[in-house]
Amino acid sequence: MELGTLVFTYRFSNPNLLLIAAAVVPALVLLTYIYRKDHIEKEPNSLLVRLLLWGIVSTFLAVVTESLGASALAFFLPGNEDNPAYGFWMFFVIVGLSEEGFKYLVLRWRTWNSPHFNCRFDGVVYAVFVSLGFALWENIGYVMMYGLGAAVARALTAMPGHASFGVFMGACYGLARQEENRGAHEQSVFWHVMSVLLPTAIHGCYDYIAIMKSEEGGESFLIFVALVFLSAFVLMRRLSRRDRFI
Repeated sequence: MELGTLVFTYRFSNPNLLLIAAAVVPALVLLTYIYRKDHIEKEPNSLLVRLLLWGIVSTFLAVVTESLGASALAFFLPGNEDNPAYGFWMFFVIVGLSEEGFKYLVLRWRTWNSPHFNCRFDGVVYAVFVSLGFALWENIGYVMMYGLGAAVARALTAMPGHASFGVFMGACYGLARQEENRGAHEQSVFWHVMSVLLPTAIHGCYDYIAIMKSEEGGESFLIFVALVFLSAFVLMRRLSRRDRFI
């Protein structure tokens, strides 16, 4: 969802430690789970911490592009919030592409030439750590603003949602590394592009369905979320079991 009025509006003075814990714990659980699934060779803790922190940085980068994009969209499509074209540009391009695009840029910058990137599943681990760094900071903002109810809701939807986007990004990113190592540069470029487009499309659908106000929209959202989470979980488990050095 749009971050422009989120990250800079909540107050950190006299923070409620319970709320912060409620915001942070779901991310830590998911990070621990994905870390344990890296069976062949664990990634250095220093690298993973940096990816988590750069994921947080990517939230601020997304704030800028989302704010500019939302202003431009309001100029070109004023009063058209219920227009499907408005929803497409807002949720698939301005929000989805901004957030997943910056995650990917951070991911590639920090890991593509790393000597530790030597297994396909490493791509999943890296991408999930970046994605959950992004989600962690976003989650703290929502929980500090809206309380424990938001913490519970986001622990069941948004946090695993960002982790799922990371799984899809990382699966493609790992294939890009594998193809590059084989000398198949064109195939590697294709999987790099998919590393952005696939999670962007899923993220856009997630946000678009989430803002539908009808009862059917609510049911569609729950079904969609369940399918995304299940698909990401199955893919992650399969890649973990079949991982190998590349």
